[in-house]
Amino acid sequence: METIQNRFNEFGVDGGRVAKSLRPKFNVFTKHVTTHTGFEVPQVEMKSLVLGAIILKGVGSLLFIFGSTLGAFFLLLHQAIEIPILYDFYNHDVDKKEFVELFFKFTQGLALLGALLFFIGMKNSMQRRSPKKKAPKAKTT
Repeated sequence: METIQNRFNEFGVDGGRVAKSLRPKFNVFTKHVTTHTGFEVPQVEMKSLVLGAIILKGVGSLLFIFGSTLGAFFLLLHQAIEIPILYDFYNHDVDKKEFVELFFKFTQGLALLGALLFFIGMKNSMQRRSPKKKAPKAKTT
């Protein structure tokens, strides 16, 4: 019989199944970044990357629920890092079914990125507006 601790601890010592499935996609992404920009991406442990993504998304979501711009920035950062790594449609042929699925998810992620930018822009424009004071009306008797 499986213990409760083992049942809910899929993270393990190496990051679990998520880290194992993320490693090949991350390696391809770092190769693309290095060849196109010349910038060498430092080596990162997958366990740390998964933990960082969970924390960034969790804290950002909680702050965003309460209307914080900082939470929107955290979610924006999370999406900007996550989208090109997870939805790597550019590594597949256009004729394949997997290309269409990944491209669809990629565009959904971009739409979410745009919604977060819209939220940040609206939040900043609302703070700049100062409430207009109404001129006192003259009393007529």
